[in-house]
Amino acid sequence: MVQLSERSQTETHSLYADVVGGVTTFFTMAYIVVVNPGILAAPGTGMPFSGALTATVLVASSMTLLMGLYAKLPFAVAPGMGLNAFFAYTIVIQQQVPWQIALGMVFWAGVLFLLVSATSLREAIATAIPASLRLAAAGGIGLLLTLIGFRNAGLIEADPATIVRVGTIDHRAALLLAGLLIAVVLQRRRNPLAFLTSIFVVTAVAWVLGYTTPPDRVFSAPDFTSAFLKLDIVGALQFSLLPAVISILFTDLFDSLSTFIGVASAAGLTDANGRPLNLRRGLIVDAFATLGAGLAGSSSGTAYVESIAGIRMGGRTGRSAIVTALCFVPCFFIGPLVASVPGYATAAVLVLVGLAMFQMVATVNFAAVEDSLPAFVTIVLIPLTLSITQGILWGFLLHALLYVAVGRARDVKGMMWGLAALAGALLVLAH
Repeated sequence: MVQLSERSQTETHSLYADVVGGVTTFFTMAYIVVVNPGILAAPGTGMPFSGALTATVLVASSMTLLMGLYAKLPFAVAPGMGLNAFFAYTIVIQQQVPWQIALGMVFWAGVLFLLVSATSLREAIATAIPASLRLAAAGGIGLLLTLIGFRNAGLIEADPATIVRVGTIDHRAALLLAGLLIAVVLQRRRNPLAFLTSIFVVTAVAWVLGYTTPPDRVFSAPDFTSAFLKLDIVGALQFSLLPAVISILFTDLFDSLSTFIGVASAAGLTDANGRPLNLRRGLIVDAFATLGAGLAGSSSGTAYVESIAGIRMGGRTGRSAIVTALCFVPCFFIGPLVASVPGYATAAVLVLVGLAMFQMVATVNFAAVEDSLPAFVTIVLIPLTLSITQGILWGFLLHALLYVAVGRARDVKGMMWGLAALAGALLVLAH
């Protein structure tokens, strides 16, 4: 009876830890419910905000639930930062691809990701791509998010002569500064509500000072009519769109592998050989999150590094992810409240997420030019072209060519040669 009692206490403690961990993970990443639809429905995309909001919550709740039930991992899943900006600003606005076709591109990227994750091709690609290029892509995306945050706050604007210039410094810039201070102070105290508090304090101040209007009502029914299943699968099957589809695939793969490997290693969720537990199942869920996002009406879904916060609070099983998924469900019904949040209220979050991603550049090897130049070009091209595609493809191509030029061709793996050739072909095709 003593053994049974001890076992019961252990199970109760484990369940309690999973619940606390799941709730903590939710609060650390709940900002995506506000930020993602704001990016997807940015002026010029034509996407309905309410549909994008419902899609965001649908992807987050359903795919996090799948992560808990199938992969049995305490990772939360939601539309990824960076790819949402790529979807809205590069594919839809810059390339003028209708958002329905762009959703079809996300769907096909998810199909390819699923095929890669379910076969040994995943390991071949993961080991062939240099770590410097994976880290550079993350750093470039971080700069892209920061650029969008500063633009939303009015700090920078377009200029035909100088490309960009300082924008009009007004209440948006002041509220950006206030949002940054609030978020940073709370982050230093390890408060899981840091980002949400920043967003809602800035929004409340904007309401009080009359810069924006509070909502007439807080709750509404979810919108499953304007974006859900509105993707154009056939229209996305164009050769000119293939480079962007491949970029979504690789960015998803980089993001997923980095999250699973990094978080699992930091949290001790690894096997005897140091491999993340249930990696294959986790990547399959991530692939479904991308495929499912296209169906739901959002940009790609991916596992969130913020899951480490919940893991540190004790959530170490799939039950933690199930709790996080359930926490997202009420968000279906707060559309009017989220829609009243001004764009500059989320600018501080974009800057801080950009910072977190850019910090990965610190581990890039800049000693050898054949390693540093492709990484540098990748980092710079992503924000300057507003295109993850250009950064990744030029990085792949330069890596192979430079290794040949300096006499290190034997160090380039066979799969990397294939990726470099594919990058060159896609660059020609795109232009």
